[in-house]
Amino acid sequence: MTSLPLSTDKRLGLAIDLDTCVGCHACAVSCKEWNSGGSGTPLADVGAYGAAPSGAWLNRVHTFEITPPVGAAEIVHFPKSCLHCDDAPCVTVCPTGASYKRGEDGIVLVDEALCIGCGLCAWACPYGAREMDPVEKVMKKCTLCVDRIYNQTIPEIDRVPACVRACPTGARHFGDFADPDSSVSKLSAARGGLALMPDLGTGPVNRYLPPRDTRRTQTATVDPPPPAETSATGFLGWLDAALERLG
Repeated sequence: MTSLPLSTDKRLGLAIDLDTCVGCHACAVSCKEWNSGGSGTPLADVGAYGAAPSGAWLNRVHTFEITPPVGAAEIVHFPKSCLHCDDAPCVTVCPTGASYKRGEDGIVLVDEALCIGCGLCAWACPYGAREMDPVEKVMKKCTLCVDRIYNQTIPEIDRVPACVRACPTGARHFGDFADPDSSVSKLSAARGGLALMPDLGTGPVNRYLPPRDTRRTQTATVDPPPPAETSATGFLGWLDAALERLG
């Protein structure tokens, strides 16, 4: 089985603002485009124009309708990809060493030359963030566009994951969570960024910024609900339950 580094120099990841995500899927499409022409094998599709298309997508967007304790029902769009966990179970379960976590930046990657397509990593990932390529029969996952963020041949403004660059509402932010002065660390602290299902002990790096209470209609006769980040049964509790239903 593959070992994890004792620590990493950086904790690169995403802060995703659920308040401004409009569910347009630009992140998923740009991810598909970049990773189909990057350093790995293309993300294959099977029967793309048929009745039952299938394929590998490293970034997916789920949409939920929720009813808060106060106010009308609202729509929340929830993008999901690899969270590059500190204690990544997909890495430690890999029998060939194909899945590994980099010590220099904390990014979890797959060496496709070593992957035998056994699917153990997908089984171990509690977030459903692994994708079996239907043609190559190897596991694919978000790489945080590692072949892009360090690429000195492209403009500095483009040295971010493709999903971040493509987001039309600026809902996706990229940076180093190990640095308390980084933009993502400050944003997460200011907005009460949530780790996804932290009770699992995987230490996900990515943070979700919950919808602001100002989106909800308050009345003078009803006390507002407690802030989501401090209530185990608030937004975080709902999100955990929703993802559990997804499987």
